[in-house]
Amino acid sequence: MTTSRKHAVGAEAPGRGRSRPLPALPPVRRGFAFLAFAGIAWGTTGAAVAVVYRSSDLGPMAVSFWRFLAGAVLLLPVWALSPARTAPRAPQPAGRRVLLPVGTGIGLAVFQTAYFAAVRDTGLAVGTIVALGAAPVFTAAGGRLFLGERLGRAGVPAVAGALAGLAVLVLGNEPGAVHPAGVAMALLSAAGYAVSNLLGRWTGRHGTGADPLTLTLWSFLVGAAVLLVPACHEGLLPQGGDPTEAALLMLYIAAVTTALAYPLYFAGVAVLRAATASVMMLLEPVSAAALAVLLLGERLTGATVAGTVVLLGAIAALALAESRPRAEPENP
Repeated sequence: MTTSRKHAVGAEAPGRGRSRPLPALPPVRRGFAFLAFAGIAWGTTGAAVAVVYRSSDLGPMAVSFWRFLAGAVLLLPVWALSPARTAPRAPQPAGRRVLLPVGTGIGLAVFQTAYFAAVRDTGLAVGTIVALGAAPVFTAAGGRLFLGERLGRAGVPAVAGALAGLAVLVLGNEPGAVHPAGVAMALLSAAGYAVSNLLGRWTGRHGTGADPLTLTLWSFLVGAAVLLVPACHEGLLPQGGDPTEAALLMLYIAAVTTALAYPLYFAGVAVLRAATASVMMLLEPVSAAALAVLLLGERLTGATVAGTVVLLGAIAALALAESRPRAEPENP
């Protein structure tokens, strides 16, 4: 992420009669753009999975397994042709090189499988809201304990505002809409999300030698390996319903929300604070709630509208604060 900044420093100074190249997008703003795309794309995942449940008998384990495996297959040729694969990197301890993809793969496997179970047990809107509402709290606590991060002046009110918006959304649901088993799965999903988020930030800070594309590919392979046996036990292939519709939806999930969104997510989280990235990803429950209303027939309440407005306000305030250029000392 620092390469573009170095190139920009070497640009010709003004006043010499030559045109200057357009400045590269600052890493922080680029990180926000990447996370915005990933968040909106991931917001469509739950809706697609909900339709898969309606058109087939696939379960959360099988859906997660196929998502990881298909995503890895789609990423493999891109990774093989990527210059980052052969770029020279500083040597790193073997334990660190193994821990990152394994830990991230397990974290992502827990995150998405528990999330898909929450969508099945308590619905798309509630499952997504609870999972992504708890994620900033888990991430902030983990960032403080393991990375020594502190929330900035803009971070504290942003996290508080995001949690307030999520509380309005959850408390505004009708009685019986929130099921304890689904909420438990959503909280487990939030914990897995926090682990992958913190490891992604750790990558950017300590330089583990894994670029975002390589990290994503190996994480998918680890996730598929972890889920293979449970998915086989649950039922790896659909036995009824509309297998063509289920296959097309799984292809969309693998290509757009997995093979494309995850590398952008890792690239974005590497240049932002862990808690900042977690709050930014609250775009996912906002887009998921909209799809739940428009496509799945869930009712839009006043509390949903109010909570969405608070969430978007918190994300916008945080994005503006984090995108402001920081003062850098001048070279003598």
